[in-house]
Amino acid sequence: MPPRRLIAIDATSAPPLPAGAGRYTLSLIQAMARVDTEHDYVIYARRHSLAVLSDLGHSFQVVDIGPKSRAARYVWEQTRLAFDLRRRGVVLLHSTHHTTPIVYLPCPSVVTIHDATFFVLPQRYTLVRRLYFQLNTWLSVRRARAIIVPSRSSTDDLRTYLHPPAQRIHITPEGVDSGFHPLDKAECVRLARERYGLPEGYLLSVGTREPGKNRPTLLRAFRHLLDQGRDLHLAIVGQDGWRSHEDEAALHELGLSGRVRFTGYVPQADLPALYNAASVFVFPSLYEGFGLPPLEAMACGTPVVTSNVSSLPEVVGDATLLIDPLDAGAIAAAVARILDQPALAETLRQVGLDRAAGFSWEDCAAATLSVYRQVLGET
Repeated sequence: MPPRRLIAIDATSAPPLPAGAGRYTLSLIQAMARVDTEHDYVIYARRHSLAVLSDLGHSFQVVDIGPKSRAARYVWEQTRLAFDLRRRGVVLLHSTHHTTPIVYLPCPSVVTIHDATFFVLPQRYTLVRRLYFQLNTWLSVRRARAIIVPSRSSTDDLRTYLHPPAQRIHITPEGVDSGFHPLDKAECVRLARERYGLPEGYLLSVGTREPGKNRPTLLRAFRHLLDQGRDLHLAIVGQDGWRSHEDEAALHELGLSGRVRFTGYVPQADLPALYNAASVFVFPSLYEGFGLPPLEAMACGTPVVTSNVSSLPEVVGDATLLIDPLDAGAIAAAVARILDQPALAETLRQVGLDRAAGFSWEDCAAATLSVYRQVLGET
């Protein structure tokens, strides 16, 4: 029997409070431990991720690179990672968030490009971070033997801005964790009230508070609903990001202080209950490479209103009401339809459950493993 080959996954991009791409990285690794029985793995992680990556099995070794800041992680990636790969005899590196070592690599690389947001919506980022990711993503795409993207929409954007060869792009949809499913409604309402101060029947939006999530427009839509005489509350779940103060400014300008609750970051263990307790999930994002929150809400049986742009129509199919994310009136009208039409809400619930059932992290890991095998010449 030939010796088992060693694959490295760079998980150091996962932040202390993982969301979006961080959730992808950690969920992929956990699923890969269940799917791949043929290779050994070395996982590079920052100290805050070690607990999540424990108990992966004997074929997985997790390397602690320390409690590094984001900037220190970038330096480590560009100066030390490649030499450790060579020392260990790694045959393939998978970088899970846009960037790879750009000067030297001792083995082939696979890179996940979640989206082209650094090019499509550069205003979402500070100047330094934007320029770093634009340059390094461009270089990483040219170096990588294979490029993993989560959607056809991201593929189109990648071709528009970075022009990689089509044969190197592999569409690998993300998954829904098994914890997202319908739960006892009364128990979820109780948890939402006791832990987060949320009343029954609230509207919900989930995602880091930064410009691309378009929360000021959501708040204007919520103002429209209140002006119709509706007794509603809105919960916005997500950690503060760059320019999150703009959400507070819109909140006060619209006179919504008593009706909107910013919960901050919510651990994944509590998210299913918050989805289940909500009457409608609203996600008017301006741009997504995939868009996990609408899919998670659908998996919990919650009716969804989301944007008709970027990858979102591709991911949700016909299981939601799609709206122009810049039209507050259209957002309000879609939410009102669900609130006023129980039959529509039930239809969206059932279709959403069926749609979400088609996405799993095991499928994502299996598709990713197929890419590894192709790069390594094992197919």
